[in-house]
Amino acid sequence: MTDFTLDCFLESGNAYKAALMLELCGADWAPRRIAFFSGQTRSDEYKALNIMGEAPVLTHHKVDGDVVLSQSGAILDYLSREFDRFGPANDGERREILRWILWDNHKLTSYTATARFMSLFQNKGEDPITKFFAARAANAWKVLDTHLQSRDFVATGHPTIADLSLCGYLFWPDQIGMDTAKHPHIAAWLDRIAALPGFKRPEELMPSGKDPATATA
Repeated sequence: MTDFTLDCFLESGNAYKAALMLELCGADWAPRRIAFFSGQTRSDEYKALNIMGEAPVLTHHKVDGDVVLSQSGAILDYLSREFDRFGPANDGERREILRWILWDNHKLTSYTATARFMSLFQNKGEDPITKFFAARAANAWKVLDTHLQSRDFVATGHPTIADLSLCGYLFWPDQIGMDTAKHPHIAAWLDRIAALPGFKRPEELMPSGKDPATATA
C-alpha cells in the first residue's frame, strides 16, 4: 500500500492542486478514481468519506491510523508540514500564504471553476448567470496578473502552497476562456511552476471522472 491515496478525477482543478503537491514532494501516492460524472460524490458511501460530497479527499495511511482530509487548502497545508516543502519561512509568510489561499477559494477558483463547469460540462449558453460568473472570474484573473507583475511567485520569493492552490484551474486557459496574451504575468508564472522539478500536468496524474463511453467528449 502506498503512503497516500488521493480520491480524485482528472477534470477537477481542486484535485489537481493536491495531486501536483504530492508529485512535487516526491510522495509515495496513488490516485483513486472518482466517477464524478456518474454521481459518485453524491452517494452515501462517498459522503461517509467526505460529508461535503466534494473532491479531493486525501488519506494518509499511518501505522497508528489513517488521517483523512478534504478541501484542497487543508490538504496542501497538511502536506506542506509533512514534507517540509512549499511552506512559510516565518509567521509573516504564513499569513500571506493563508491570505492568498483564502482569496483563491473565495474569488479565483470559486468563480473560475463554476464558470468552466457551466460552460464546458453543462453546455450552458450565455445568460445573466453565466455572464456573472465569467465576469467575476475575469476580474480575479486581473487581480492576480497585476499582483504578479513585479514578483515571481504569489506569496513569497519562493514557490509555496499558495501558488499550487491558485494555479489549479489556470493550466486550462482554453477551457476557462482566459486569453493568456492579455494576462502575460500569469502566463510567465505558470511557466515557472511548470519548470519545478517533478511537475506534471493533470492528465499525467489522475484518471478521468467521465464514464469510458463519454471520456472522448
